[in-house]
Amino acid sequence: MKILAFSDLHLARRAARGLVEASVDADLVVGAGDFCNMRQGLDQAMEMLSGITAPMVLVPGNAESADELRAAALPGTTVLHAEAAEVEGVTFFGLGGGVPAPPFGEWSWNLTEEEAATLLAPCEAVDILITHSPPKGVADRTSQGLSVGSEAVRAAITRIAPPLVLCGHIHDCWGERGHIGASEVVNLGPEGTWFDIAP
Repeated sequence: MKILAFSDLHLARRAARGLVEASVDADLVVGAGDFCNMRQGLDQAMEMLSGITAPMVLVPGNAESADELRAAALPGTTVLHAEAAEVEGVTFFGLGGGVPAPPFGEWSWNLTEEEAATLLAPCEAVDILITHSPPKGVADRTSQGLSVGSEAVRAAITRIAPPLVLCGHIHDCWGERGHIGASEVVNLGPEGTWFDIAP
């Protein structure tokens, strides 16, 4: 399965055009959150991606809630938040929101570490874990050098050992990769990253 994955579109038209153009070669498109800005413009973001004909699996970021994303999602889209789905023999589990809560104000859709741990607990085996927030210590450093990833996400990765973890959220780490045990963690960014996954 050829997967085109991205995060943090934030209504960027050029990036959206590039994703639509690239998606003609994709079996599946994965979006790891933050399609709009500050809970505004989600319908516009989905319209910008409407040229994608491949199935999509999306996880909400902190710029939109799970309910908002489910309401706005295009036909053929699976929205995952604290739930799993299987696509062509590949299993996914998604967790959205900012974990821990970033200092962005009341508009940000966040989870505490405790809430995230509870929502991740049902995930026992998965091929690809999609979280908006990166795990603590991997692809999670701000421009000031602060590690702001999630302890709950890291603990889940350690417990589940998924082959691949896709995340975003920390813009300074777009494109960074790292490992937690045998799990590869990739902070995606809006340009699109390709993965070839065998079921």
